[in-house]
Amino acid sequence: MTYRLHGPMRLLAVFAFFLVSGLSALAFQEPPPPPPPAPVAPAENESTTAKNPKKYRHANDFLIRGSVFNDKALSFPGVQLRVKRSGEKKSHWETVTNSRGDFALRVPQGAKYEIVAHVKGFADQTRAVDAQGAGGEQSYTFRLQPLGGKP
Repeated sequence: MTYRLHGPMRLLAVFAFFLVSGLSALAFQEPPPPPPPAPVAPAENESTTAKNPKKYRHANDFLIRGSVFNDKALSFPGVQLRVKRSGEKKSHWETVTNSRGDFALRVPQGAKYEIVAHVKGFADQTRAVDAQGAGGEQSYTFRLQPLGGKP
């Protein structure tokens, strides 16, 4: 013999079923693990700088920034920019232009530099950078021409 519930009794039975199944599911859950402890940063004082005298601070850096365009005046992503001190052969800093053709690079202030924009299939361009004066930054724009002079 089967029993059928009608009306409010049926609704009450469905509600009781979901209530009991929900409570039993909560009873078997484990509590979440505690969060990991936050790392403690050492305080900046004279003793930490005395221990690590080679730690470089960017407070006196010179910012070289700019944009690179192709011969059609469109932004040029992926162009390599190398910076070296004037009179030296080896470059010490380099970066690549982003998707909008922009770049930014920090160098130590108080020297003269050369920046070279290079990409395959285009003529290299060099700019002189004077990072000795006040101001702390200089902007440059490169418009690269294809090799062979074809526009």
